[in-house]
Amino acid sequence: MSSGSQDQTGGNRLGKEDSPYLLQHAGNPVEWWPWCPEAFEVARKRNVPIFLSIGYATCHWCHVMEHECFENEELATYMNQHFVCIKVDREERPDIDQIYMTAIQLMTQRGGWPLNCFTLPDGRPIYGGTYFPKDQWVNVLKSLVYTQEKDPERVLEYATQL
Repeated sequence: MSSGSQDQTGGNRLGKEDSPYLLQHAGNPVEWWPWCPEAFEVARKRNVPIFLSIGYATCHWCHVMEHECFENEELATYMNQHFVCIKVDREERPDIDQIYMTAIQLMTQRGGWPLNCFTLPDGRPIYGGTYFPKDQWVNVLKSLVYTQEKDPERVLEYATQL
C-alpha cells in the first residue's frame, strides 16, 4: 500500500504501509514518503533533490543509521527542509534497489545497505553511498545543499554523465 498522504496521527507517510521495514520507520521525525509518484511530484514542485534510502528489516547498519541520523530531530528537520525523503524496502522492491545499487557501485566502486542515494526530482542519481556515521552524514547533507544552491548546473551535469 502506498498512500501519498500524511498520516493522520502526525507521523510520516509510512504508517499505513505493509512492509515491516517501512513500518519500523513510521515513527521517525523524517517525513518519509513511500516510493510513489506523488513524492517525485512534490520534489519537482519544491525544486529539491530526493533522498532515497533503501534497506531491509534485518539490516544491522540500517538500524544503526536510523538511530544515529533518522531519529535525530535536528537532522530530520534539516532533511525535511532540503529534500523529499523516500524510504524503500529492498525486499519488496528489488527492481528499485537494483537500479540505485548499480548507480552507487558506479560512484563508489562498492555497495551495500543501507543504500543512501540522492537524486534529482526525476530520479536520476547525483550522489550516494552506504552507511554514513552521524558526523559524516551532516557533512554530506550540508555539502549537497550547498552545491545544489550555489551550482545547480554542476549537479545536473553530474546526473547526466552518470
